[in-house]
Amino acid sequence: MSVAWRKVGFVVAALVALGLAGCGSGLSEEDVEERAEARAQEIASQMVEEQKMASGDGMMMAESGDRLRLVRERGKVICASRNDVPGYGYLDPSSGSNVGFDIDLCHALAAAVLGDPNAIEIRLITAAERGPTIQSGEVDMLVRTVTWTTSRDSQWGNYAQTMFYDGQGFMVRKDLGLSSALDLKGASVCVTQGTTTELNLQDFSNQNSLDIEALTFEDTDAVLAAYEGGQCDAFTNDRSQLAALGTALENRSDHVILPETISEEPLGPVVPHGDDQWFDIVKTVMGILIYSEAYSVTSDSVPTVKTGSTKVDRLFGLEGAFGQESLGLSQTVAQDVIRAVGNYGEIYDRNLGSGGINLPRENGRNALWANAPCTDCPKGGQIYAAPLR
Repeated sequence: MSVAWRKVGFVVAALVALGLAGCGSGLSEEDVEERAEARAQEIASQMVEEQKMASGDGMMMAESGDRLRLVRERGKVICASRNDVPGYGYLDPSSGSNVGFDIDLCHALAAAVLGDPNAIEIRLITAAERGPTIQSGEVDMLVRTVTWTTSRDSQWGNYAQTMFYDGQGFMVRKDLGLSSALDLKGASVCVTQGTTTELNLQDFSNQNSLDIEALTFEDTDAVLAAYEGGQCDAFTNDRSQLAALGTALENRSDHVILPETISEEPLGPVVPHGDDQWFDIVKTVMGILIYSEAYSVTSDSVPTVKTGSTKVDRLFGLEGAFGQESLGLSQTVAQDVIRAVGNYGEIYDRNLGSGGINLPRENGRNALWANAPCTDCPKGGQIYAAPLR
């Protein structure tokens, strides 16, 4: 029954009850009002319970804590992501598994709430499907190179933490002889539709009177194929993705990434609106990854007995606490997470660094805040999280 029809039933019940006074029931008007109020409260309670029961996989949680209960009853964490961009989310040719920086964030969450990093389901979605997917609440986390913007934060879901700082750029063929994005006047540019990338391209063209023709495609594979097939003069995306996707080009040396960065693209995981506890859990898990690197604790050096360092012992549940109990997590949740996936630096290195697509990190924005001297702030070292205490 729809909410509208339940409201109709609410009104009808109240009217029937009030009508008893004029039907020779023998009840006083005060008795009728009390009965009507009691019936109204009963119906209202039923409506709330029905909404909770309907919250399953395809609807947002009604109260804080429902998402955690649902995940544990289901036995897996469902993440919306991708498999078409090396470094972030792609199919490992040797194992056939979906791997990458974003995928590891999902593994970390599963290790925290289920004690099993492999208890995940990756739902592959297009860029255009990101908003509707997280709005519906059908997934527990969206982690698909998603830029944090104010409208998305208010309309899509809650952004938990910036885990990678990026910016939009352009790739062109060397034989065009272009040295700047400002040379793209009248050019055709391939771009993924329904993204901030498409909007930024339009803004850049308008601001500089470039009359760029945007050729839009639904997914990144199609954009790259169109560019490589000569349908457009340039290809635009986040600079890290240009570097990653460039590895798939037949002759990578024939292409160059132009020097301009035309936007700010803070990327991070998103959770559905409506469950503060789940939002806090995801932020905390991301913080565990970041602080473990800051404290030089790796997957093969996770402490299980007191180390004598108060901050390390608190993080790993050996002394004191940082709110694990109120979040519904184990006291030693950080041990489970770091042992399973490693710290932020380990995740970065194997996917985006030397073990992956080889994006430099040292002295850049994606270095830890702890590694950036204040004279360089905020030019570098912007990976940071709320203190775990």
